Amino acid sequence: MSHWQQPQPLDRCEGLRGDPSWVAAAWTHPLAQVVGVDAEGRLNTSASRIVMLAPTGSYDPQVHHLIGTLGEAPVFATLIEAGDSGLRTVMDSLPDADLQLALTAVGLIGWHRVAGFCPNCGSVTNPSAGGLARRCPSCGLEDYPRSDAAVIVAITDSADRLLLARQPTWPPRRYSVLAGFAEVGESLEQVVHREVGEEVGLELTGIRYLGSQPWPFPRSLMVAFAASALGTELHPAAGEIEDAGWFSRAELLTALESGVVQLPASASISRRMIQAWLAGDLSAESVG
Repeated sequence: MSHWQQPQPLDRCEGLRGDPSWVAAAWTHPLAQVVGVDAEGRLNTSASRIVMLAPTGSYDPQVHHLIGTLGEAPVFATLIEAGDSGLRTVMDSLPDADLQLALTAVGLIGWHRVAGFCPNCGSVTNPSAGGLARRCPSCGLEDYPRSDAAVIVAITDSADRLLLARQPTWPPRRYSVLAGFAEVGESLEQVVHREVGEEVGLELTGIRYLGSQPWPFPRSLMVAFAASALGTELHPAAGEIEDAGWFSRAELLTALESGVVQLPASASISRRMIQAWLAGDLSAESVG
């Protein structure tokens, strides 16, 4: 069973975080820790771990946001002046508990930075529920961080070759499986069909669910699928897909060894999908 199929070690304290006095007391708990995130989403890390800070000063609900508890230890997120590591660059080295905290902290701080005004009436809002929400003092609306649904799909052909592609904005030689955001009124399966048709001109069959992963860049939930292509002729969308091609396992291993192809971060669900296919087991048990 993969990490993302297991119950998360983080307790988000749903029944307690609405009590401001309990959250304030958690800030002074002797085991309390703080994950600092800067305005660019960078954290401080050392020796493949997040550098956790001790709470300082009085609890301020405007800037100290409760992530949850790990065991008996309350964990908060707060905005810091400058971090030293972007999450994308260190996520492969972080242990599961640290990765869960990092994903949550980066997403939460990023949301608070842009969610200061009520989407209903435009008034300035205040953090509530320990920082998990923002409440409008004028109209009473309570606003929560949203996760944008995005699909990511491993497509194989009749010869069990895998389709990989690259976007022009990616680092050189970086290839991955196809992905795209859901639009209003679509099911996730419809997104798979539309995005693949738009990006490479393929029709699909046999769509099946593989797993999901939070992805705070800026606030996505990646939902993974596998599908079979009804043809092999590719029509990469200009401006979106710089290159796309079919790979047998031997061809991909050769391309990786030579450096012609580089894969996404190993902590990403896209990398796990590719590795599962390489191992001959593109299933929810191997990916999720």
